[in-house]
Amino acid sequence: MQYRALPPASNRLQSVLRTLASCGLLAALGVALASDSSLDASIPAQTAEFSFVRLAYSGGGEFGGRGWLTDWPDAEQHLLNGVRRLTRIKTADEGIRMGIMDDKLFDYPWIYAVEVGQWYLDEKEAARLRDYLLRGGFLMVDDFHGTYEWESFIASMRRVFPDRPIVEIPATHSVFHIAYDLNDRVQIPGIGANMRGVTYERDGYTPHWRGIFDDAGRLVVAINFNMDLGDAWEHADTPEYPVTYTTRAYQYAINYILYAMTH
Repeated sequence: MQYRALPPASNRLQSVLRTLASCGLLAALGVALASDSSLDASIPAQTAEFSFVRLAYSGGGEFGGRGWLTDWPDAEQHLLNGVRRLTRIKTADEGIRMGIMDDKLFDYPWIYAVEVGQWYLDEKEAARLRDYLLRGGFLMVDDFHGTYEWESFIASMRRVFPDRPIVEIPATHSVFHIAYDLNDRVQIPGIGANMRGVTYERDGYTPHWRGIFDDAGRLVVAINFNMDLGDAWEHADTPEYPVTYTTRAYQYAINYILYAMTH
């Protein structure tokens, strides 16, 4: 089988990755920064240990009503490159787009949904997502802001889990310490907000890290509200976007991925 060689990262992206690796926190987990010379191949999805699965859902937003495509494909490509360099996880080379009703969803422990302030899940889709999560899956949601989008998000999430509360994830939770110790809460803005000199959109002034847990206390939904990690991944190589935000967005993502793969 022929593998496509991983292209070298730009100088700026290498700087982000070296900053992450210099924290030294991944060493205890057997995680190391790999140089370009040691990264001789990427891994096809069928043999990868980790694949970035972007959840396709019904609803509005950009891309002709397909808001779930926001930041695609750069966000997943940059993040997958970062995970390969910062960990020993064998990632797929490209991200995957997958609908909720696809039976292959159960093959992947981690899925990502973006712009969920505009999503809509009917009862059948909600039941499928609930089944996926309670069987061991993990959902990360991102890039929605303010009161209106929160209400839109929870309208569908209540169909998924009508009896499970959405709570603030405490800073002491293991998901914030499994690789990187993320004790300080940094609001990660989209590039548009950052260029306007603010870190928020609409009335989403305060960032929240919320979650839903199963009966065993496992985090099954990580809710990144009033922030935009996807933009930070997408613009990892954009000079106008601050490295500090990209660095923190990588840290959150790696923690979520490792948590999903080990719980």
